[in-house]
Amino acid sequence: MKRTRRHSISVIDTTTFSLEDDFYLADLGASDGAEKRQGKTVRPSDPALQEWALAYRNDFLRAMLSHDGRGGEDVDLCPRCNLADHNAVYRCEDCCSSQLVCKECCLETHGRLPLHTIQEWDDRQHYFNKTTLKRLGLRVQLGHHAADWRCPKPVAARSEVVVLHDNGIHMVAFDYCGCERAEPEYLQLLRSRFFPATVRRPQTCATFACLDRLNAFSLKPKTNTFDFYDTLERLTNGAGERPLDRYHMLLRMGREWRHLLLLKRGGRFGYQSNEAENTSLGELAVLCPACPRPGVNLPEKWEDAPSETNYIYSQVFAMDACFQLKRRMVSNEARDPSLGPGFAFMVEAGPYREFLRKSTNKQEMSTCSGLKALDHSNTKFSKGYAATGVGMVVCARHEFVQPTSVGDLQKGERFSNMDYLFASMLRHISQILRKVVSYDIVCQWYKNIFERLTQLPPFLKFVLYRRFTTFVVPKLHILGHIAECRSRFNLDLTSGGGQTDAEGIERAWAAAGGLSGSTKMMGPGARSDMLDAYWSFWNWTKVIGLPAILRQRLDAAKVELQKQLEAFELFSEEQDELVPTWRQMVLELRPTARRRIPMSRNTKARPKPRFDWSSAAREEKQEAEGRASLRVLDVGPVGFLEFAFAIERQQRRLEPKLL
Repeated sequence: MKRTRRHSISVIDTTTFSLEDDFYLADLGASDGAEKRQGKTVRPSDPALQEWALAYRNDFLRAMLSHDGRGGEDVDLCPRCNLADHNAVYRCEDCCSSQLVCKECCLETHGRLPLHTIQEWDDRQHYFNKTTLKRLGLRVQLGHHAADWRCPKPVAARSEVVVLHDNGIHMVAFDYCGCERAEPEYLQLLRSRFFPATVRRPQTCATFACLDRLNAFSLKPKTNTFDFYDTLERLTNGAGERPLDRYHMLLRMGREWRHLLLLKRGGRFGYQSNEAENTSLGELAVLCPACPRPGVNLPEKWEDAPSETNYIYSQVFAMDACFQLKRRMVSNEARDPSLGPGFAFMVEAGPYREFLRKSTNKQEMSTCSGLKALDHSNTKFSKGYAATGVGMVVCARHEFVQPTSVGDLQKGERFSNMDYLFASMLRHISQILRKVVSYDIVCQWYKNIFERLTQLPPFLKFVLYRRFTTFVVPKLHILGHIAECRSRFNLDLTSGGGQTDAEGIERAWAAAGGLSGSTKMMGPGARSDMLDAYWSFWNWTKVIGLPAILRQRLDAAKVELQKQLEAFELFSEEQDELVPTWRQMVLELRPTARRRIPMSRNTKARPKPRFDWSSAAREEKQEAEGRASLRVLDVGPVGFLEFAFAIERQQRRLEPKLL
């Protein structure tokens, strides 16, 4: 018998709004002739919007239309220079002032603003045409930043340079510095915040502001580069006339920009002994400031803490895989290598691939019901994909992605992949630090894990002490495990587990899922660099949000502590005789494969009741002869017992799920 699912009921706070608002006055289910109740005046959800629509909409419309014409500018002469032959027909869309000026004054005010959009008034057609500062004669001097910024020996660029800015795509005429000690052309562009697409004879560049926008939009709203470039084209010309195609160059510049941001924020300066090539594995990863790190945020002699409090010096890790972040068979690592292999979060592709090539591809067997990760560990929709997903390790308490702990999956969630990622992460963790490892299939994965770690490559071999390691299942996933798993791998029964649910990695997957639309068609190197940039952004958002979330958890813990203390003391008083025995059992608790946890229930299968089918046949014969026993609600004694046994079997199956 299945339980009836009840709909969730929200308690309505009637102090915040009237129960007679427009929702309740909709008369749902009322007859057509029923009169509406006369109640309080319905208030709009946005009073300012309604006020604008009723009283000010036309004023805004007229003000907008005035910018399509000359507006109040009815003087033909330039108001800045007042020269007789200087007509005021030019204005800038990006400057705050919409004043019309002459050509010379426009060039003078935009000498260092070459990427503003200029409009020219057509007196015969009575509308504005778009023009460019380059068309008006503006040349941008590079390599000189003093007050007298014109070079005495300027070297004109060989052709027009296409510049991508956050307001569109522009054609700019550059003059390079021709002095004796002049820097190369690409460096002169960089000094003026223009990022060249190539080093030799750059013909395309993007402003730092444009690349900043691209990076921000690709990380937070997950906008792909194609849509961003298409937006720049439409900002340049909304009538469908496309400028020169620079999409592939923007792809290259965006990838280089993200990589340089990682290096800069990781303390790489590009000077001697600090070049990008000398970056250590995982050095550019943003680390969790709250997790225990010896020598950083732990007191001296922390390892000598008593057993009652040493749980505070433990780090909780969560492992999982995401099959949404796939990658199709596009390019290869030889043609598209990563710019920073192993610098941050992604593992080095070469050693990782070599280890997987030598690993045995055996089918992992499951002794726990409902583990689909094992059922599809070698067949997770791999056809046509170079990577069927991504495996990862995070700190379970604060959801920070760990250094060199992210790697591609080839055929589902195999142990060989997860072993490599787990060991790669352990390289950055102290060996004597207590570790709690959470994994949704840990009941199968932890078996022989210590032996499997010894079979990893030498640079990954890590001494994992059994007495410092505890394996658990996340609190939501554990509900799908058998009763034995729910007692042996229960985070609630782990010392220091607290309110950690170990499901934070699922929240990381939910946030990163939007990247799949663009990363699945990338080459291996471009995808690796993109994921490194995203997880760096993810960790940084966690850093700036950590004070608020820790304060929120602390406030909630103080309230719950008082409640739980009162309940615990009351319970202990009522069970005073058994408390010492129970306390000793808990203090000596250490879950192992051979030891039963005292808090677990005895879930041994009860003998299935045998049903005597001969009694049912005899009852049917008696009914046919008219000698049947007394029936209640058309159910005989045998049918009643059969129904009761069926209910009992269903209750036994439901019992573990209700624990």
